[in-house]
Amino acid sequence: MWTKIAKFRNTPMPMRKLMLEALVYLAWARFLKMLPFAKVSPTLGSYMEETSYDLNRDQKWQGVQVSRALHRVSGHVFWETECMVMGMAAMKMLARRKVPSTLYLGMRRNRAGKVAAHAWVRSGAFYVTGAEEIEQYTVVGKFAKN
Repeated sequence: MWTKIAKFRNTPMPMRKLMLEALVYLAWARFLKMLPFAKVSPTLGSYMEETSYDLNRDQKWQGVQVSRALHRVSGHVFWETECMVMGMAAMKMLARRKVPSTLYLGMRRNRAGKVAAHAWVRSGAFYVTGAEEIEQYTVVGKFAKN
């Protein structure tokens, strides 16, 4: 535990602030995940729309930094931070910075025939969260936030 605290203390202040913000939004997103999706979905953005793949240099950098902060924090909290929680937190953090993003919801059948779901966020051409295995999923919903 002390090594984690020391590592955090040695992290540059801008990233520390971003990690604390990520902690708050991961908790917020975990709470939202407990609510019925019909109540949450209107807050996610424009349904079945996508944002542009073109971003300016600063927006690209913001997306990378948000991704780093979320991934650093998510493994150290006591609640579930799987793809949907990470995606909702990423969307909120990017929206605060006025960086457009799209949340994708995908479905597939695994080898046993069971349905599996996944969520991921794209900002410009960069996948902020959930990039692993996205080619295995069929997009069934998307939400754009400009």
